[in-house]
Amino acid sequence: MTTGWLAVIDMQRVFAEPDSPWAAPRYAEAAAGVRRLLPAFAERVTFTRFVAPGQPTGAWQPYYARWPFALQPSDAPLWRLTDDFADRAPHLMDATTFGKWTHALAARVRPEGRLVLAGVSTDCCVLSTALAAADAGVETLVVSDACAGADDTSHARALDVMETYGPLIRIVTVDQLIGS
Repeated sequence: MTTGWLAVIDMQRVFAEPDSPWAAPRYAEAAAGVRRLLPAFAERVTFTRFVAPGQPTGAWQPYYARWPFALQPSDAPLWRLTDDFADRAPHLMDATTFGKWTHALAARVRPEGRLVLAGVSTDCCVLSTALAAADAGVETLVVSDACAGADDTSHARALDVMETYGPLIRIVTVDQLIGS
């Protein structure tokens, strides 16, 4: 069994559905990688969901002015995990921020000291989570083939940026992490 805690970032309908303004084109490929990772972590998995705040404040106001479709309650269909993960989420954590490195996630990871990240979007929520965890001194592994970005170029650039934070952040593949 793999050590650490797996955080599966935002595997939600809003990022999976091709007609969504926030669709990650390689969502299905990332989902396949996540499905391969889940058995290696057993109950040491947290799924996260990005949800809109009830009332945006500060810089979030112009953000949601740009993306008004997203100002929906947390139980709206677009925020649901996709069907392949809805019944596989023993621990579900919502956040109104891109980064998911919260007190709740930190409390889960601390005993092991290793955070493994997969999900979407590599160039937004995964990146934000990885940098915050690394700043907290947590060994952070980003599973490149279990992530998807807004597009291939953004995905690759985000991985390149995170790699510069080594050894705090390491980029790995599913096979490197758990074997074939």
